[in-house]
Amino acid sequence: MKALIVDDEFNVRKIIRFMGKWQEHGITEILEARNGEEAKALIDLECPEIIMTDVKMPKKNGIELIEWLDANSYPGKVILITGFDDYSFMRKAIKHGIFDYLLKPIEDELLNETLAGAVETWKKEEEERCNMEPGFHEEVKKFRLNRGITSACNGEHFDSDEIALSLPQADAYDLTLIYFYQTQHSDPYLQHLTDELVIREWGNAFALQNDPNVCVILSVHGQFFPIEEWITKYIDIPVRLVSGLPLTSLTELPLSFQAAQRAMAEQNFRAIHRLTDLDDARRMHDIVAFVDEHYMQELSLDKLSTLFFLSREHISRRFKQEIGMTLSNYVIQLRIKQAKRLLSQTNEKMYSIALKLGYQDETYFSKLFKKMVGMTPLKYRIEERKRDITKLGLTH
Repeated sequence: MKALIVDDEFNVRKIIRFMGKWQEHGITEILEARNGEEAKALIDLECPEIIMTDVKMPKKNGIELIEWLDANSYPGKVILITGFDDYSFMRKAIKHGIFDYLLKPIEDELLNETLAGAVETWKKEEEERCNMEPGFHEEVKKFRLNRGITSACNGEHFDSDEIALSLPQADAYDLTLIYFYQTQHSDPYLQHLTDELVIREWGNAFALQNDPNVCVILSVHGQFFPIEEWITKYIDIPVRLVSGLPLTSLTELPLSFQAAQRAMAEQNFRAIHRLTDLDDARRMHDIVAFVDEHYMQELSLDKLSTLFFLSREHISRRFKQEIGMTLSNYVIQLRIKQAKRLLSQTNEKMYSIALKLGYQDETYFSKLFKKMVGMTPLKYRIEERKRDITKLGLTH
């Protein structure tokens, strides 16, 4: 097993190296990085199972590193090391799935206790991964490629050589995005398309890890016409195709992807198997159901427009007709209702509740709650507890 220590202070890295009982925990190699940028390069190259990272660092900081790891579903266990006992750091770290955190100055016993727990958790999860169906290693390979493409599209560091190995050799490539309708199960279609592209040496297709309804096709330059014909024939559900800039080098992937996104925002796409006007009622039903399920995430008319193949203006107008209020007000009502439940039925901290509901600022959440309910979240919790006690007949 490998461990990576990420901290801009040499002495801190040295102390952690000295205090850790690495061999006892089965760790045979210890890597070091001075910041998040160096760490990302090492993680792509070495795939350490345990990552211990500071928060405050130059270039890319620890929170940004954790966000990147989470976005790429990295299986390693992350331990945050910080000198700041501040909920703003903790809420971001918890949101992105860290294993645990340690406060500076680091205590010997606590470090090794946390390290042991992280190793044990990783081993259990790795055993579960290895016990999966045959073809697991192919899935891992596909995961790494999808992760690389996702990183490239996000403008992050990626290994263009690894992506090149998955493509037929060519002097230039075309990038095309396929947008699937939100409620359609796209995986079987994407797998069929990928197989066909590889067999015919047209190119390859990749799923974006941060957006399951979008797939990236990289094809030999000038060869997309037969691919579009195949898509029209074999993908029998509505999809939208949009092209990016031609790539003379795979390092140009981020720029090509951004160009395709701009084209989509400008409605410059090709529709295959269009949804008819008769589907409008069903789509509005799908939109409301989606909002009801995802109201704790960031939602916007632009996002719903991309997911459900309707203009943002049409969605805005029809949503108000269907529900009787704007999308933003509907989302606020759903969040406040959930906030009431969490305040009355749990002991979760205010910042944790705010974060769960999609608010990065606890103060803003409290002001919004007071505006909608007439009292602060804390006051509401106290009043609900008093009411529960009264119902149980526990008052004198």
